[in-house]
Formats: sequence, C-alpha cells, structure tokens
Amino acid sequence: MNYACLHDKKEIESFLRKNVSLHLYSIGDLDNFFWPYTIWYGLRDNETIRAIALLYIGHSLPTLLALANDDEIDSMRELITSIQHILPSRFYAHLSPGLESALSDTHGLENHGKHYKMALLPQNLACENDSTGISRLGKQDLAAIQKLYDESYPENWFDPRMLETRQFFGIMEGKRLASIAGIHVYSPQYKVAALGNITTHPELRNKGYGARVTAALCQSLCEEGMHIGLNVKTGNDAAISCYRKIGFEIIAEYNEFMIIHS
Repeated sequence: MNYACLHDKKEIESFLRKNVSLHLYSIGDLDNFFWPYTIWYGLRDNETIRAIALLYIGHSLPTLLALANDDEIDSMRELITSIQHILPSRFYAHLSPGLESALSDTHGLENHGKHYKMALLPQNLACENDSTGISRLGKQDLAAIQKLYDESYPENWFDPRMLETRQFFGIMEGKRLASIAGIHVYSPQYKVAALGNITTHPELRNKGYGARVTAALCQSLCEEGMHIGLNVKTGNDAAISCYRKIGFEIIAEYNEFMIIHS
C-alpha cells in the first residue's frame, strides 16, 4: 500500500462518512471555510482508501487528526509511519489509542491525556430548557467574550471568525458575560458541528449556566439538522456529566500529544 496526498473532497467525505461521529471534525474541515488550511493524507490499496489523516494548518501550531475504527488501526499506523518524514518538526496530534507507537522512535511525545469523543443523538436532546436570559452572541459581543475567556479559560482556542456562524450563546449577569457555549467546527454544507469554547466565569459556577447555554446551542444546531459532537478530557467529570444530561454519549476514546521531531 502507498500513501498519497488527497484532493478530492467527495472521495475524502465518502471515507469519513463511514463513522461520522468519530470523524466529525475532519468532515467539517472539508467546508470551504476550513479547506484552505488542510492537508489530507490517505493510504491506498489499489483504488481503495484504507486510512485518512488530516493535518490542519490554520493555527500557528499544526494539528494532526489520525483517528481510526478498531479494524483500521493497522492501516492508520502504516499511514502515519509513511508520512512521518514530511510532518512538521513540531505539531499537536489527536491519535486513536496505540497509534503513538508509529512516532515514538523518531519523535518526542508529550502526553496531554486521554479524551472522549461524545456525540449528541437528536432523540436524546432534552426538550425542556430554560432560555430565560440566554442570548445569541455576535461580533458586537467580542470584547465581552474575550474578557470572559481571559478570566475563565485562558488556554482556550477561540477564533473570532466563528462568531459569523451565529452559533454562540451566552448569559449575562449584570454587565458582564457569565457563561458561553460555542463551536469549533460548523458546516451547513456538510451538516456537522463540533461544540467548543464552553466556559462559565469561576465566580458564577454551580448555577447551571453552562448546561443551559450548551443546551440552547444544541437546540439551535439540531434545528439545522446537524450532526453534533465534542471532545472532552476523560477526567473532566463535571463537564461529562453536564453533556450526558443534555443527551451526549461517549462514542470513542483518543489521546492528545504534543509531538516534536527528535
């Protein structure tokens, strides 16, 4: 089998659609909004694709997404081994369990922990949600949003361009933004959305704000017929419990690494 750079969106999508929840972020990156920042690698067996990995280069730190079903692990490991010499000297990675072995001999790996992929089944979404005080956020709220992230979630990755989607919801308490839920990936064309940028100010937690804004966001996305997913660290019990109550289920585990060529 040989690796190749892939450029055909339909070919890539056809493979990824075999497990939408696992590959939701990658499917979203087929959207024209993200596509210019993507490099796609595939492992081919004649005309059949056995594995696809995505290198996202839209941030200062590139991110490799290499996720596989159980029966695809060996093919994905072969693909990673084949492309390691052309990967950046420093990058972040989301890897299905065990795939780090394809890089451990040639790269230094800093383990950033085990994570869950969770997916929302529309029939699980709680129908009743208190929308009192919840508002849809936009560019006019950028200063308040950045202030909340600085005070509550400084390590968060937030792209202000995503406010153009109108898929950010918040609760104000007084004159400050108390809680927010938004998206990392959003594609009306491919009908996928990945939740992210979710936080509540430390002084205002344990009031249910986070669950309420997240539920409002999910309701909005469900009305558009979206497949909805998110990533969460396995030890974040409070967040996982919140997401379960809204209707999310764990569908896969993966590991995150900072990787530097030795």
